[in-house]
Amino acid sequence: MLFKRHVLDGLADGTITVAFRRWARPRVRAGGRLRTAVGVLAVDAVDEMDVDDITDEDARRAGFSSHSALVDDLAAQRDGRVYRVSLRVAGPDPRVELRGRDALTGEELAEVERRLARLDAASRHGDWTLAVLRLIRDRPEVRAGDLAAALGRERLAFKRDVRKLKELGLTESLEVGYRLSARGRAVLERLAERAPPAG
Repeated sequence: MLFKRHVLDGLADGTITVAFRRWARPRVRAGGRLRTAVGVLAVDAVDEMDVDDITDEDARRAGFSSHSALVDDLAAQRDGRVYRVSLRVAGPDPRVELRGRDALTGEELAEVERRLARLDAASRHGDWTLAVLRLIRDRPEVRAGDLAAALGRERLAFKRDVRKLKELGLTESLEVGYRLSARGRAVLERLAERAPPAG
């Protein structure tokens, strides 16, 4: 699920506790977790509803000024059934803490290397992890489409790869583009120190 910034802020301060979506079938389930910019959201319930059963209180709890504003928003979504998703912030995103951990032990660095090697080995376009990390280091805050073009890659596939690096705490998404986290910079520096000299 994607959320607008004002909705995320409302979820963070507790003024928003539900979201409404039109789906052919539910895309989240009760007991699930969603990682967002304001932390991990717990999905407490997913209930199918008739639009006529949505109350003014539902609209307020979803961050809308009125029932009609919520109904207008639902009308603009794709066809499907209407679901009310009950949400709450369950804690911080563990990737945020991970991104700041730049004092890697030898064992931690070896584990990051193993995971990067697995990503490279599973790729249909060859080794890519270090090339993407170096590109983001050298070109922070550059649009994903421009970064992808620099590598001769398709934008959506490139963004999927960057998300994999984000899962390891190595990159951060910005309003435009990306940057390396403190952990990502440390990993690149440590790997460069261990690389054999050229020639």
